[in-house]
Amino acid sequence: MPAITFHEEDINYKLKNKTAVRKWITDTINTEGYKLRELTYIFCTDEYLLQINRQYLDHDTYTDIITFDNSEEDGIIAGDIFISIERIRENAGKFNVTEAQELHRVLIHGALHLLGYADKLPADKKKMTLKEDFYLDKRGF
Repeated sequence: MPAITFHEEDINYKLKNKTAVRKWITDTINTEGYKLRELTYIFCTDEYLLQINRQYLDHDTYTDIITFDNSEEDGIIAGDIFISIERIRENAGKFNVTEAQELHRVLIHGALHLLGYADKLPADKKKMTLKEDFYLDKRGF
């Protein structure tokens, strides 16, 4: 089984270019000086992600992504990343990008969180966006 897997919950969604996406995310993790143990992306609906947000984070808001860090040792990445496909579609329209471009940004955003990048403070958000842009340019697909 690959170290990066993709699943759906409450939605029928098939990611395109899975092999290329896996390689891109793995290369990103390696470039940042980490090793990948296991990373699961779960594509879901707004309502599914809202329930996770309420249950685990005590937030009553819609979001595009929630990242759970399951790493047990420094330098080794393991996690579950939940992504609302409905939010991706809406945000793609709002930001005037394709659905694939927005999804790729969110995929790498979740990986960057596991790599220690934050986005709550303006300076952190700026650094995160620069990293997203850097790795988006390295996709090659």
